[in-house]
Amino acid sequence: MAVIVVGGMIGLGKTSVATLLGKSLGSDVFFESVDENPILPLFYTSTPEEIERKRYPFLLQLYFLDTRFKAIKQALTQRKNVLDRSIYEDWYFAKVNRELGRISDLEFSIYENLAGNMMQELEELPKKSPDLMVYLKGSFETVLHRIGLRGRDFEQDPALIEYYRTLWSGYDDWVMNYYNASQVLIVDMDVTDVVGRPGDAERLVQDVKRQLEALQ
Repeated sequence: MAVIVVGGMIGLGKTSVATLLGKSLGSDVFFESVDENPILPLFYTSTPEEIERKRYPFLLQLYFLDTRFKAIKQALTQRKNVLDRSIYEDWYFAKVNRELGRISDLEFSIYENLAGNMMQELEELPKKSPDLMVYLKGSFETVLHRIGLRGRDFEQDPALIEYYRTLWSGYDDWVMNYYNASQVLIVDMDVTDVVGRPGDAERLVQDVKRQLEALQ
């Protein structure tokens, strides 16, 4: 059985899709660490001055790098799992925060070196990378709508809109031109609702199964 990562912009439904695929394929699911993450609310709600002083973006990227590394190591060892986002996307988030001046060049260099060492460790596992990324793609309007629907208080500040826009504007380019760990299945979330429309959920599952069969 395959290892699948579910990727995509904040709010587009990675957790719902990962849950659906895990249930449909009989796989365990490794969920993104959010509720128990002590840094994430601080990252979203701190003032620019607090971010500059306390380095929350850098700390957040280190936290995610640590938790995702643990998850993908376990997933690749077991050979049959679904991951709600993965270590591969972390670099993109770190890159964006560096471009926004929230992470310094020195911090980004430290992050890249640490991530590189972790990726070398993955090369020693029996299974070295995922088989498929299910990439959730959507318009910026859909992103904002779904962030609003899920209602996490720390994500709702209007001041975050430009941060979301910056992340969203480069996401497709990262997937198409930088991600090379596996094949990619693109899902249009402007027209897909796996929670509210059972037919959409079934189509997605069948699309994933066909993609996995083609890889065998």
